[in-house]
Amino acid sequence: MKKLGLLLITALLLFIIAACGAKEEGEQDTSTGNETPNTEENSDTEEASGTITVKHESGETPVPVNPENVVVFDFGILDTLDKLGIDVAGVAQAGTIPSYLEKYAGEEYTNIGSLKEPDLEAISGVEPGLIIISGRQAEMYDELSKIAPTINLGVDNTRYMESFKENMAIIGEIFDKQAEIDAEIATIEESIATVNEKATASGEKGLIILANDDKISAYGANSRFGIIHDVLGVAQSDENIEASTHGMNVTFEYVVEQDPDILYVVDRAAAVGGETSASQLVENELVKNTKAFKNDKIVYLNPEYWYLSGGGVVSVAQMIMDIDESLN
Repeated sequence: MKKLGLLLITALLLFIIAACGAKEEGEQDTSTGNETPNTEENSDTEEASGTITVKHESGETPVPVNPENVVVFDFGILDTLDKLGIDVAGVAQAGTIPSYLEKYAGEEYTNIGSLKEPDLEAISGVEPGLIIISGRQAEMYDELSKIAPTINLGVDNTRYMESFKENMAIIGEIFDKQAEIDAEIATIEESIATVNEKATASGEKGLIILANDDKISAYGANSRFGIIHDVLGVAQSDENIEASTHGMNVTFEYVVEQDPDILYVVDRAAAVGGETSASQLVENELVKNTKAFKNDKIVYLNPEYWYLSGGGVVSVAQMIMDIDESLN
C-alpha cells in the first residue's frame, strides 16, 4: 500500500511539472520576443479589424475600421480621402468630376454611375467594404445598404461647420486619421476667424446668386452657399431670402433693388459642362447700375468647389480663401 501511495504521489508531481512546462512554453520568451496568441499586440489587431457604429444623416451603421474597396459618391468626401492618402475603388464618373480630382476619372477606378443614378451592378462588382453617399443619393440608401455598409455624410446647411466637422471626425475614426483631421480642422478654423473679422470690419453686404443658363436664383443664410453669411460673416443685402436647396427664383430687377456691395455668382453651367457664360448673363445693363459692378465686386466663385464638391477639407479651405480674397 505504501508503494502504491508513493507511485500515485510521484505521478501527480510529474503531471504538475509537465503542466507548468507547457504553460511556460506558451508565455513570452523575453530573450526572443516570441509571444502567446493572447497578447496586447493581438488585441490591438482585433480592434483594428473591428467595427464602429456611425451615426449619420440616414441612420446608424456598423462600419469596418479601415475598410477595403471604398466606394464614394460625394466629391467633398473624396477630396478629403485624397488629401489623407486613402485609396478608393469606385467613383461616380458618369458626370462632371472636379478638375482637381481628375485622376479619379481614370480606368483604375470603377465607374459607379452618376451622382443621381448609381449603378448598383457596378457597385456590387467592386465588393465594397464601405459606400459613402450624400444628399443626392439619399433616396438610394436602403438599396445601397443591401450591398455594403452605407453612410450618408451630407452637410447640413443649417449648421454647416458643425456637420462638416462631424463628418470629418467620422472619416478620421473610420480610417484612423484623427490626428490629420484635427490638424486640417484647426487650420480651417483659424482661416475662418480671420475672414470673419475682415468681413465684419468691411461692413460690406453681399448677395449670392446661382446662374443657371438664362435664370438666376438667390441664396441666403442657412442655404446651400450660406457659409458665406453664417460662417464667414459677410452681411446679407437681403435678410429675407427663403432657405431652399434650389434657391429663391429672382430677376435682375431684384438684384438691382438689393444693390449689393458684393455680388457672388456660382456658375452652374460651368460646373456641369454647359456653354452659357455667367458673365454674359449677369453683367447686363441692369446689373451695371449696382455698386458691385461699379466697384468691380462681382465675384465668380469656382463652381467646382462651391457646386460640385463642398464639404471636404480641400474644398472648404478653398471656399474660405475665395471669400477672403473678395474682401480685399
